[in-house]
Amino acid sequence: MIGISKLYCGTVEPSDALRYGRHSSRLPSHLLQFSKDKKPVVVWNITRKCNLKCIHCYAQADDKDFEGELSTEEGKRLIDDLAAFKTPVILFSGGEPLVRKDLPELAEYAVSKGLRAVISTNGTLIDMDMAKKLKEIGLSYVGISIDGTEETNDRFRGQQGAFKKALEGVHNCMKAGIKVGLRFTINKSNFREIPAIFDLLEEEKIPRICFYHLVYAGRGSDLIKQDLTHEESRETVDLIMDRTKQLYEKGIKPEVLTVDNHCDAPYLYMKLKGKEPERAAEVLDLMKMNGGNSTGVGIGCVSWDGTVHPDQFWRHYTIGNIRERPFSEIWTDLSDNLLAGLKDRKPLLKENAKRCGQCKWLDICNGNFRVRAEAVYGNVWADDPACYLTDEEIGLE
Repeated sequence: MIGISKLYCGTVEPSDALRYGRHSSRLPSHLLQFSKDKKPVVVWNITRKCNLKCIHCYAQADDKDFEGELSTEEGKRLIDDLAAFKTPVILFSGGEPLVRKDLPELAEYAVSKGLRAVISTNGTLIDMDMAKKLKEIGLSYVGISIDGTEETNDRFRGQQGAFKKALEGVHNCMKAGIKVGLRFTINKSNFREIPAIFDLLEEEKIPRICFYHLVYAGRGSDLIKQDLTHEESRETVDLIMDRTKQLYEKGIKPEVLTVDNHCDAPYLYMKLKGKEPERAAEVLDLMKMNGGNSTGVGIGCVSWDGTVHPDQFWRHYTIGNIRERPFSEIWTDLSDNLLAGLKDRKPLLKENAKRCGQCKWLDICNGNFRVRAEAVYGNVWADDPACYLTDEEIGLE
């Protein structure tokens, strides 16, 4: 997760994170990525059921009931364990989390245990009553997926009217006083619409947006050919940085982030270095604090059936089940070779990856997304094919 507004527009300084000792339990939510203890944010896919059928869904959700979902009581035991483990954030996802009637109860329980609770949703089920309920619970954030202008979004989501309903959900959250933002997954069919999304952000005064690079998992595995070329990725990140800067110069200051491609960090640094070298040095310090991809370290996933994964895109690989052992015990057990490798991946990258292993930005990127390397090359420790930096930029002769 690369904070374009934080880093490129100077809304965060290294001293901001240092002031809290860089402990996740003390850091405000917008500084959590700079924590040094890297307690995992846990994505809990509380259901596989969804009222939409998005073509890129990593969970391969569908509008039907699936057997084996954790019960409310099992969910509360999970939350108890996460709270004791000092997990800073629990992210309720799906499927569509709001199709579970006990979501408000579970989210409220998480908040009562000291966890920051957020949800990732398609937004179509957030009427005013639900928005008020989520506000009363003390939800920290609602991320609503919109993947283009109306026609593109509805095609992507498999349902006409999804865009209008999602935008209504955004409006209801804003009226209720809940922090809300957009989630946009970048691919060939929608990346030309990013300027229109920035226009929407400005017109609707939406305070946050996350642009997600495509990850080849779930139904997204069928979209590898829909990922951007390296040139298109650079063009897109340039656009996101430039449009963010333009908004800030106009006094409009949304939080803008890119997610799921950690080469965005050195690319941003190199672009900033030519314009503001002093600011670039501070940004480099923050990037070192961030540490790059944290699959298996700073983010983990629990599925609807209790299975635990290194992150939400590793659904094909299970490291345990909370019905058998607590998440905290599974997460710290290094007998699993993949989990152990993810927690200390640099030697494996240097042994297997031609570019990642020799990259001068390895400490900042941490080898990017291993699940993309596996999807394309069949080797978890190979190069991430989505890295768009040139050999010269990464320090290879």
